[in-house]
Amino acid sequence: MLAAQRVLVIGLARSGLAAIHSLHKQGAQIMGYDQKTFDSLGTVGKELEQLGVQVVNQWDPDLISDPIDLIVVSPGVPLSLPIFEWAHQQRIPIIGELELAYRLKSDQVDLLAVTGTNGKTTTTALLRYILEKDGRLAYYGGNIGIALTSLIENLDEGVVVVEVSSFQLETVENFRPPICGLLNITPDHLDRHKTMEAYIEAKSNIFKQQLPHDYAVFNYDDHCLREIAEKCPATVVFFSAQQQLPEGFFINNDVIVYQHHQETTQICPVGDIRLRGQHNLENVLCAAAMSYLYGAKPAMISDALKTFTGVRHRMEEVIYNQGVLYVNDSKATNPESVMKALESFQQPIILIAGGRNKGSDFAELAQVLANRVRDLILLGEARQEIKDAVMKTSFRNIHEVSDLTEAVDLASQLAVVGDVVLLSPACASWDQFPSYEHRGDLFCKLVRSLVEQSPD
Repeated sequence: MLAAQRVLVIGLARSGLAAIHSLHKQGAQIMGYDQKTFDSLGTVGKELEQLGVQVVNQWDPDLISDPIDLIVVSPGVPLSLPIFEWAHQQRIPIIGELELAYRLKSDQVDLLAVTGTNGKTTTTALLRYILEKDGRLAYYGGNIGIALTSLIENLDEGVVVVEVSSFQLETVENFRPPICGLLNITPDHLDRHKTMEAYIEAKSNIFKQQLPHDYAVFNYDDHCLREIAEKCPATVVFFSAQQQLPEGFFINNDVIVYQHHQETTQICPVGDIRLRGQHNLENVLCAAAMSYLYGAKPAMISDALKTFTGVRHRMEEVIYNQGVLYVNDSKATNPESVMKALESFQQPIILIAGGRNKGSDFAELAQVLANRVRDLILLGEARQEIKDAVMKTSFRNIHEVSDLTEAVDLASQLAVVGDVVLLSPACASWDQFPSYEHRGDLFCKLVRSLVEQSPD
């Protein structure tokens, strides 16, 4: 399919490099474009050189001696760059690494896809965990784990649960998961998408190619998703954490059930679920619904829900030290996810927040934290924006610091027995860290070092 085709890969980080390796195995002729200099690419540049990939860091169409057949773009690259206007003029197809992986996968490999503003990673990991419990060859990838093309090229059979972001969904064409799940849609990444309408349109691409016998699982409690579901070509199945439904997955007498054609299937008592928080109940319902529709047995779903403890950087309980719980929620990169985290605790909270704003409005978060937080520690580029929003409330226990090390040190001094110290930034990490994982890893390292410093 791709042999001898000339493919331009734009963005040479994780997914771009994975795409290049897959394209190379397919026999494609590859050019790579990244705004970084070749030297700053480091080992990646040398790796590409060994593969025979021509790398450029400044775009000049005059340098293209032969026509380009296909462009593969990494999700972190905005489609507003001039190179894409040129590509449209030349009528060159533009796809992302997600679409490339879908085209390259074996027919014996199913892709189940999860999207939403918040909860994607937890739901993806839980769904994979359930399917493994049910005896399937199950994997996960996409926006988490390894790049999807790297995973797909080594699989002949099995099921892959794919976490898909709005960035990835901007550049799909044929991508058609037999089952997809949509958790929620709230304002996020508006620095990239500019409008909520564009953001919703990107998210909706997850089901655009589905057929009537496919399934799309929607959160009924999200008004926006109920509207979107009306346009879905697949069989729509709703779940709700807040009300009982005529059909779908919901809570009845503190038990997760599936109601279908007046027949009720019990899945798992809510009290047996290990994950903390109302927002995680939505994630559980989505994963339970998707796994059941894929054929997982209710008993296996229940066993998984009773033992799954969560994933790193999402409400990760790191340590108890001197009666204080330290929680790493570094993945909370927008206000909505922070509000859900705050609602998960009854104890007094010392909140560490800030970073690079992704176009969010902090007004609603300010109101919530004014009622739920005892001390607020701010850092990063957006600290003044958050402070300005909070100062419009009556809350005044605001502390500003220069970095995460100083934040943890201050939090440990402020905390008393029974408190929760919560890193839940409401912002991206890119002002001070390469990723939210790096930010969360440093937080974990810092709080674990407190144990070593504590007196016996």
